[in-house]
Amino acid sequence: MIKCEKLSKIYLNGDVETVALKEVSFQIEKGEFVSIIGPSGSGKSTLMHILGALDTPTSGQYFLDGKEVSKLSDDELSELRRDKIGFVFQSFNLLPRATVLRNVMLPLLYTDTTGKEREQRAREALFSAGMEEGKLYNLSNQLSGGQIQRVAIARALINNPAIILADEPTGNLDTKTSQVVMETLRELNLAGHTIILITHEIDIAKYARRIISIRDGAIESDATI
Repeated sequence: MIKCEKLSKIYLNGDVETVALKEVSFQIEKGEFVSIIGPSGSGKSTLMHILGALDTPTSGQYFLDGKEVSKLSDDELSELRRDKIGFVFQSFNLLPRATVLRNVMLPLLYTDTTGKEREQRAREALFSAGMEEGKLYNLSNQLSGGQIQRVAIARALINNPAIILADEPTGNLDTKTSQVVMETLRELNLAGHTIILITHEIDIAKYARRIISIRDGAIESDATI
């Protein structure tokens, strides 16, 4: 599904070069649950942006389903992000004055789906993420941190993406709530979704079946657990 060949990323600020990634190569197969772990400044966030088609490498190649992503047009990149990748971020990015259901429906508002279809798909995504029926009409600012992250996961699921890319999804959560969120991601993986988790916490990384450790822009280890 994913193939990265010698990905490098260099940022220029005047005459100063910052090397964020150094010839990173790996593959991720359909249905895998992979953690990419590293300390702050390791390059894992840069790699996440490339995998999510939000940035391009300075050199090297990134293939998704056989297509080289850096060769795609802006419209093709937008379609890829919409149809194939579901994003879950640490900051949730929900609308505080919108209901849980409406927050999850938002990605479908500019599609040709009917209102009834949008609501049905949002409900299914929320239930898949473990959300309770009684919370669907709550405002997002009336929820706990764990419930908010479940809404964010549901929103990532709304287009039934092949890949869920989770960037530090437990970063703002306590230990117990983090465990609940990670169990949700594990269940989604068992249901067939490919999960790529970005984290700096080894306890969180261990929920995956494979851990890629990155440091100073290069892969330090890649092991199945």
